[in-house]
Amino acid sequence: MNAPTRRILMGRIHGAFGVRGELKLESFSDPPEAIFRYRPWILRDADGGERELEGGHGRSTAKGIVMRLPGVEDRDAAEAMRGSEILVPRAALPPPKPGEYYWVDLEGLRVVNTEGVDFGRVSHLFSTGANDVLVARGERERMIPFVEPDYIVSVDFDTGVVMVDWDADF
Repeated sequence: MNAPTRRILMGRIHGAFGVRGELKLESFSDPPEAIFRYRPWILRDADGGERELEGGHGRSTAKGIVMRLPGVEDRDAAEAMRGSEILVPRAALPPPKPGEYYWVDLEGLRVVNTEGVDFGRVSHLFSTGANDVLVARGERERMIPFVEPDYIVSVDFDTGVVMVDWDADF
């Protein structure tokens, strides 16, 4: 049995744009319009149902990303898509540049401080605006600023360990 394909959340539909079935799209790619480079798209609706999409396209506007999907021809059909998520297979993304990471690749790695204390595993990351934050969950949850080399000493995918300079009592 094959392992499930790892997928990345790349965007979310926020509702209708106009009356002809166009959709407002929040893109998590950088730059936002790069979302259209990655295929195939898997659309996950608000109920968790999934289907592969072909033929979605869009453009950047002053009000954000606007897109069209096959079969979405009017405002009601577009509004029905509100909350749907767009995922792509991890393999569809280019390899990160040296010293850069896709957050999804860090999830699940062990987090160990420089004294050898195991903090558990990377649960997720989030952005504060000032910097990204790594959330490690073990016997408790720790939030560690993702600032290299101050707090994130190393990321070793071969051993599956993120080494951090973080006090175990924090």
